[in-house]
Amino acid sequence: MSYIFFHITAAAYFVATLIYIAYLFSHRAGLVRAGRYLLYGGFGAHTVTIIGRWIEAGRTPATSLHESLTLYAWLTVALYIVLLYRYRITVLGAFVAPFAFLLLVTASLLPKEIVPLAPALESYWLPVHVILAFLGNAFFTLACIFGIMYLIQDRYLKKRRIKGLYFILPSVEILDELNYRCLTYGFPLLTLAIITGAIWSEYSLGSYWSWEARQIWSLITWFLYAALLHGRLTTGWRGRKSAMFSVVAFAVLIGSFFIIYLLFGGAHGLLR
Repeated sequence: MSYIFFHITAAAYFVATLIYIAYLFSHRAGLVRAGRYLLYGGFGAHTVTIIGRWIEAGRTPATSLHESLTLYAWLTVALYIVLLYRYRITVLGAFVAPFAFLLLVTASLLPKEIVPLAPALESYWLPVHVILAFLGNAFFTLACIFGIMYLIQDRYLKKRRIKGLYFILPSVEILDELNYRCLTYGFPLLTLAIITGAIWSEYSLGSYWSWEARQIWSLITWFLYAALLHGRLTTGWRGRKSAMFSVVAFAVLIGSFFIIYLLFGGAHGLLR
């Protein structure tokens, strides 16, 4: 049953992506409303997918890349909905919809079988660690998107070409502030994810830290975002520099995520 809702979700995100693309060219308010409602509907089906998979597996659905990408997409769309109601940035959906759709398409190409979790990894720390990690990733995703929006607006302003996306994107000041806010939420979540991952490792394997690939890359990512936040607070890394750093740090985060799975695979390589 969860697979049916998975495909409904993917279809809703795909149509929403097409509608938002049309909106970027036409700037018609009716299109952005239609795209938003499709994202809402897709999120509802997505929620049913997550719950169904959780019930079928009898554990947190994040121990394979298929499950992890599905959960990651769900948390990203959930965060988008929260930010939409908080800040009313309607164009944000034009960036979130294709990202969520791409994650689900990738997930659909991967093995979908429910594989029992190794006894050594069974712990109540699993859902805590996983939710903290992917929620942090969702905030970093939005920070990257706001960074990309900033770079687009900054380019328009530097070339003095007031046209196109300039009229539907927020100001650079708002985008810089939102980028910073997402970073300040994502970084503590990443920190807690690393700490709970270490506790989970000690509980399951008897060692807090074993310098495995996932741990090393998590630490590298942590240092990147720590450097970005430190730069913003002490040396004025704002605006374009912060936006570019956010994009680079996110590229490292998402790149390491896939590389580790391809090299090591499974829950052990992916989640620890």
